[in-house]
Amino acid sequence: MSTSEAVGTEVPAVVRDGRVLRVRVARGRHGTLDGDALPEIVAVLESLDPSEVGAVLLVSEGASFCTGGDVRAFAGAEDRGAYVKQLADSFHRFITALVACPVPVVAGVPGWAAGAGLSIVCAADLAVAGRSTHVRPAYPGIGFSPDGGMSWTLPRIVGAGRAKHMLLTDQVLDADAALAAGIVTAVVDDADVVAEAEHTALRIAQGPTAALGRIKRLLAGSSDHTLSEHLALEAESISVSAGGPEGAEGLAAFVEKRAPRFH
Repeated sequence: MSTSEAVGTEVPAVVRDGRVLRVRVARGRHGTLDGDALPEIVAVLESLDPSEVGAVLLVSEGASFCTGGDVRAFAGAEDRGAYVKQLADSFHRFITALVACPVPVVAGVPGWAAGAGLSIVCAADLAVAGRSTHVRPAYPGIGFSPDGGMSWTLPRIVGAGRAKHMLLTDQVLDADAALAAGIVTAVVDDADVVAEAEHTALRIAQGPTAALGRIKRLLAGSSDHTLSEHLALEAESISVSAGGPEGAEGLAAFVEKRAPRFH
């Protein structure tokens, strides 16, 4: 895609602005997950070229980031189990593509991140919240167990005991508590959430994209390796970085006492 080229219909779900790919995950004032847009978002994420895109920015068009799926549609489905299973499968393809994305993913999280919204935040690399932001599992509130990987990602972020408490009691966390737990990575004034998330994504997109992708892969695989195995992977990764164009530019900039120009 070229700069500012949109993918989608009247209100695009995906827009590229320079090296930042802007993805709208929810629609409406209350931030209902846009299930219809998920297949097109997945297709773009799976074909993303790190030489053209250096960061993904997740946003909503309403006052809340995402408050979950369309509960009224769940309730009105003729076969609720089959209907929700189909939606969960589509949502999971999106979460898988998000986690596998070769560039950092930044979420701008105003208002509420509940249900699927919290699952998305947990799958992002960085999340900027507002002072009035709240997060909540929400699934128990409608008699559901979670989807979107929440029962996998949340314990890895907050710890097993804290995740049990959050999920079994449907605990609501305010922005400060979510920051302390590691669910969000920054808290700013409500009016600044989107601008701060955009600034973060833009700064990352201008950085050493290949090296940042290696960092993502190292972090994602760290729990699956012994220390010795992981040290070997780190050695290989830093060797590739040092021998590549980003390493050459970073070292030259350091020696020449200037800011590096990776793009």
